[in-house]
Amino acid sequence: MRVLELAPQVYASGPLFETDLTLLSKQNVRSILYIRPDDEVPGQPSSTELAAAAEEYGIAFAYIPVDVAKISGDAAREFMQTADGLKRPMLVCGRSGGHATRVWESAEDA
Repeated sequence: MRVLELAPQVYASGPLFETDLTLLSKQNVRSILYIRPDDEVPGQPSSTELAAAAEEYGIAFAYIPVDVAKISGDAAREFMQTADGLKRPMLVCGRSGGHATRVWESAEDA
């Protein structure tokens, strides 16, 4: 799993799978903000499946699906409000680390 630092104790990554949660728990990740829309690609775990797996490890999970190409000011503000309420270290997961980074940057500017 490739991880990029967005801000202090805020990281971005691409696709997330249930098996990644073991590593994330060992890295003391306390929250996941999952922005990838369900059913974006075949074989992708659903947000519900990931939330259940995260709960088993004591990791908070928030789901805000974001279309990076069409992110509105309202969506950016909702994203940032949710992010502000989550404990750190936090991982923002999207289709790629680049997508997660663009959503974070859009939300910071909103």
